[in-house]
Amino acid sequence: MGAITNLTRMWLTRSAKRFVFTDEYDKRLPFEDCHQLGLYVHIPFCRNICNFCPYCKTIYEEEMCDRYVDALIKEIHLVGQQARKRKTVTSLYFGGGTPALAIGRMKEIITAIGEHFRITEGIGVELHPDNVNVPMLRTLKDAGVTKISIGMQSFQDQYQTVLGRKPIDLLAISKALHEVAFETVSMDFIFALPGQTFADLKADIDTSFANGANHIAIYPFIDFTFTQSPVRAMPKREKYQLLNAVTRYCQSKGYERTSIWTFSNRKNVEYSSMTRDNFLGFGCSATTLLQRQFKINTFSVEAYCRRIDNGQLPTSLTLRFSLRQRMVYYLFWTAYSTRVKAADFEAFFGMPLKKMYGLELHLAKLLGFVTEENGAFHMTLKGAFYYHYYENFYTLAYIDKMWGIMRKEAFPERIVL
Repeated sequence: MGAITNLTRMWLTRSAKRFVFTDEYDKRLPFEDCHQLGLYVHIPFCRNICNFCPYCKTIYEEEMCDRYVDALIKEIHLVGQQARKRKTVTSLYFGGGTPALAIGRMKEIITAIGEHFRITEGIGVELHPDNVNVPMLRTLKDAGVTKISIGMQSFQDQYQTVLGRKPIDLLAISKALHEVAFETVSMDFIFALPGQTFADLKADIDTSFANGANHIAIYPFIDFTFTQSPVRAMPKREKYQLLNAVTRYCQSKGYERTSIWTFSNRKNVEYSSMTRDNFLGFGCSATTLLQRQFKINTFSVEAYCRRIDNGQLPTSLTLRFSLRQRMVYYLFWTAYSTRVKAADFEAFFGMPLKKMYGLELHLAKLLGFVTEENGAFHMTLKGAFYYHYYENFYTLAYIDKMWGIMRKEAFPERIVL
């Protein structure tokens, strides 16, 4: 895996220079001139730890959660007050962990963000199925939340068991969603579990849209080395057939494909914290992507709170991009939406896309990975699968290594990827 990602990195960046993350960081973040800036807030607490989940999380304790939210609000002010005036941003997403465990202070967090940022495209919150009840949904809506994403993983009891989860009370969830409406109701599912078939996923898709969802996300299972999951990833050929079958089915139903893994049954319904040119992240493990840098906060709740209490940003590692590295990062995550517009690339970098990556785009068309139309490159089914296939290599070669280290060290001195 490392060889593939290293060769790809060297080819696309035209350099043998690796991605070097160090413990130095900017006290002032250059985000004021960033366009299409998104916001992300991480709440790392869970009642129980799912064995398949790789994200930064810890067991919930009320006192620690309150201390954490105090620090989180301080971090928001530390960063937000660096702007001369309120900065217009696209969106705000809460992830975790289980953000609903901080429901009593959600409005306080959103209010703090509102002092520094003007949100134009809504506020989204991830929810565990157990959180989907009328009082919770009303509290979220009162706080200004417009989008929710429910981590169903599967409606099939056999796969809930495989993932160490309990069965879902679909009737209760459906009733709550009917009573409290949101602009976007997304339901997340995992595909490529052992023995999983298209019939299983089709049933999940149909059930979700019949019970309050207007958007679905079907993510591949990835076998991170540091999780305790006994599940093993599905072989490549089976995964390829499964992803294509799901995509064709959704397209046959007239659903709009909003990214590699996501579909909606209505126009302009989206839920994604990833497809942003730039973003600011607040909280443990949250990442920030700006014009020439990428930074990631410490994974340690205790270390995070101490840093903030000392008036410092909780940055653990920072990557300074070369121009080509930033271009590769831009293209990789923009392609997640299944399309890359040449005009957007040129507006961001001041250079034509074909001048920088004309050969690669030509080869991608010859191989049947993309088509070109009106200045935009669109992924084919084949291209979408190989994007997924490469993302799996990228995740295990880069993210798995980095997160594995950061789970053990609050502030590593240096990581080279």
